[in-house]
Amino acid sequence: MPVTEEGKLFTPTFIMGWFANLFQFLVFYFLITTMALYAIKEFQASEVEAGFASSSIVIGAVFSRFFSGYIIDRFGRRKIVLISVLVTTIACALYLPIESLPLLYANRFLHGVGYAFAATAIMAMVQELIPASRRSEGTGYLALGTTVSAALGPALALFVLGTFDYDMLFIVVLATSIISLIAVVFMYFKTSDPEPSGEPAKFSFKSIMNPKIIPIGIFILLICFAYSGVIAYINAFAEERDLITGAGLFFIAYAVSMFVMRSFLGKLQDRRGDNVVIYFGLFFFVISLVILSFATSNWHVVLSGVIAGLGYGTLMPAVQSIAVGVVDKTEFGTAFSTLFLFVDLGFGFGPIILGAVSAAIGFGPMYAALAGVGVIAGIFYLFTHARTDRAKNGFVKHPEPVALVS
Repeated sequence: MPVTEEGKLFTPTFIMGWFANLFQFLVFYFLITTMALYAIKEFQASEVEAGFASSSIVIGAVFSRFFSGYIIDRFGRRKIVLISVLVTTIACALYLPIESLPLLYANRFLHGVGYAFAATAIMAMVQELIPASRRSEGTGYLALGTTVSAALGPALALFVLGTFDYDMLFIVVLATSIISLIAVVFMYFKTSDPEPSGEPAKFSFKSIMNPKIIPIGIFILLICFAYSGVIAYINAFAEERDLITGAGLFFIAYAVSMFVMRSFLGKLQDRRGDNVVIYFGLFFFVISLVILSFATSNWHVVLSGVIAGLGYGTLMPAVQSIAVGVVDKTEFGTAFSTLFLFVDLGFGFGPIILGAVSAAIGFGPMYAALAGVGVIAGIFYLFTHARTDRAKNGFVKHPEPVALVS
């Protein structure tokens, strides 16, 4: 059993897990925003080749999602998290000596594999440390690290490049990964894997996609598809409408509003159920996209960022809490790998499809249409997870599985 006091959330091990998660995502955001330009400058890559240099880490991550959950649950989170963070640290060290584009692709893919295993295993380990009665609150704080990294990572990377060069950026990336590794080593010696219940499961379709996660997974896929339009195209949208200052402040406003509301919303979800928080997040998510679609001033974009923090910033941690609430603790690995597979699919295919949509109808109408996608996601949720006892009444000791259609 994990070494944590009953009802206590902020134990030293939880804090180390929070930092391990934060630094893994910081490394991801340091590089995802800079790799394309690096490939162009260093290897004279075309735009397509540069895009692949940036996205190959996501390809490696998606590839790993199909079996990472099974391996983590089957062979133990502690062992896998240590190996996977070591792999990501080695990948970070290899960026410095790489001298060809194919080797960069290979290392990005390797980094993606390690990153997917590490993120899933860290999440599963930390969830084991969170008292069940404070699951949503603890998950919210854990997700806050991801939000902070998404807001600070790109800005810090651009600062390092503006002040120094890519070699210094790779040194910072390596140092950040080493700090994450140190935090994981601490967790390794302070935690234990849950006792297996029955015979070890054989690899099957359920090892790739936990059926209990599919309904909430489809919901978050739709949300991530819609939000990918913001992540991928807000800069192009801002340039088109001369709103660069607002776009630069969007994610900072997002992070601040999520930070302010996180503790309250997590406790509310634990006590009042998933529905009240999901509907709260959906309402503000749709409103943020509507405001963005009509934005003509910088303050409109900043306001959209504040509201997006209450929208998407509420939905992602709430969905993670739902995922671990509908499975046994021995299935946390497959729960997160299944959930993150849907997240990756939404963010992976969204920009490709929405690039064609924005070219056909423009950014403003595209964001209005994505608000409609948010409404569709809400209707889907209404007929699936929203009907469960946990969703209506809050934390229950034995959550009931949810069917895809009820």
